[in-house]
Amino acid sequence: MDVHERMVYPARIHFTNGAIEAIEKIKNDQEYFILPGLIDSHIHVESSMVTPGAFAQAVVKHGTTGVVSDPHEIANVLGLDGVDFMINDAKKVPVKFWFGASSCVPATVFESNGATINSTEIEKLLSRVEIKYLSEMMNFPGVIHRNKEVWKKISIAKKYLKPIDGHSPGLTGEMLEKYISAGISTDHECSTLAEAVEKISLGMKILIREGSAARNLNALKELIRIKPDMVMLCSDDMHPEMLISRHINKLVAKLISEGFDLFDVIRSCTVNPVMHYGLDAGLLKPGCSADFILVDDYRKMNVLETWIKGIKVYDRGDILFSYNKGDMINKFNCSEIESGNIEVQRDGEKMRVIEAFEGELLTKQIITKTGTKKFMETDTNADILKIVVKDRYNDAPPAVGFIKGFGLRQGAFAGSVAHDSHNIVCVGTNNEDIILAVNEIIRLKGGLSVSSGRKVSSLKLSIAGIMSDSSCQDIADGYKALTEKVRSMGSHLRAPFMTLSFMALLVIPELKISDRGLFDVNKFNLVPLFVE
Repeated sequence: MDVHERMVYPARIHFTNGAIEAIEKIKNDQEYFILPGLIDSHIHVESSMVTPGAFAQAVVKHGTTGVVSDPHEIANVLGLDGVDFMINDAKKVPVKFWFGASSCVPATVFESNGATINSTEIEKLLSRVEIKYLSEMMNFPGVIHRNKEVWKKISIAKKYLKPIDGHSPGLTGEMLEKYISAGISTDHECSTLAEAVEKISLGMKILIREGSAARNLNALKELIRIKPDMVMLCSDDMHPEMLISRHINKLVAKLISEGFDLFDVIRSCTVNPVMHYGLDAGLLKPGCSADFILVDDYRKMNVLETWIKGIKVYDRGDILFSYNKGDMINKFNCSEIESGNIEVQRDGEKMRVIEAFEGELLTKQIITKTGTKKFMETDTNADILKIVVKDRYNDAPPAVGFIKGFGLRQGAFAGSVAHDSHNIVCVGTNNEDIILAVNEIIRLKGGLSVSSGRKVSSLKLSIAGIMSDSSCQDIADGYKALTEKVRSMGSHLRAPFMTLSFMALLVIPELKISDRGLFDVNKFNLVPLFVE
């Protein structure tokens, strides 16, 4: 499949020393199709809950030969040490990882996290050959209002001629124009076609995201007909059970099967990211790295073989490279909590409640009456549950709020995978199970847990409290077992742990919660639980 001439023809590829020398057209039809290796244009590898090495072993069977990876999650826990861990671990495997310099660590000043990456450290990162771009600039208010430190980081990226990724959910009009005029070139947070078209009209490229929690492909896929050269495919966040079954390959298959142009679709995850980020990836032409895949039917994208730098790394079910596990690296320093820490005394006739939605990072704020009891309690009939966020870096009291949309009828579940600062977040129906679930995470020094009827199940994540160096299959199995427990407790959410992890994400509207309390993203300030 010649993505440059937009032709399909029988051919023989000649390559030596990892690079393509020639592509020779031949006469006889062939049984399989050869495509450039697929590229995920934006992902946080940490969200797969496995290391880059284990991630690589999971994705080669899907035809992924490279990923544009923002190490933002581990950077919020461990700073530059975390970024170095990702880079060094990735070097152990053949899959190509192109890392960014995480621009917003911490993401906000309204939460506790494990590290700070300031403009001086951003310069250290962007001067490195392994760092290809300035990662998503989530602090769009700082860009628009010309925050000095934010603009220093932007200027450094321009100095090193490296692209700047954006993050501007719902931004429009004059504010969007100011944001893009700073030199920010991409966005992966679009949820409507109109939003994406406006951003493209101002010169921004759109990364269509289809991950475990946020899925925008159906809403945005018409962009591939309208502006195919301005579009890339990405997953952003993928949990392990999904990564086992598919990656970018199945997005390609879906789009082609629905009648989208074959070459526009393939270019969106090959040529477009390579050209935008300046990647050393193969594009099936002489002089390029010999990164390619064999598939039997491009409408299904079942990958038979994956080749990287002229070496076969996957062959019909067999992974042909090993991975030596990395060193343990973590930061966890807090003591267990008690029931009194999460009791909420009524202090008003109304209170704010977070409303979460299936498949969305966005939440809403709703106002409910508080009743007459001295202490606020959960109401499973109305699906009003308690949500707790505990600072994992210090011994500080947890923040407590209330949330709608999880559907639990009993028990509680918790995790230290909680974007962006990865404190402990827990949703539950009663104090006892909340305490058990949170304290299990503290005991493990990171992981996921479920508590119901005084029985606790858990999955340990020993690297930064957000990853394991076990295989993706092993973590997927453990994750699926916990997910099923949460569903058996009443939750209807497809990915309850993923949705839970985003309830502490203070850069996505509307109402979220950090370890310091409720946060109104639109006002960009902490707000009280009770409303006057």
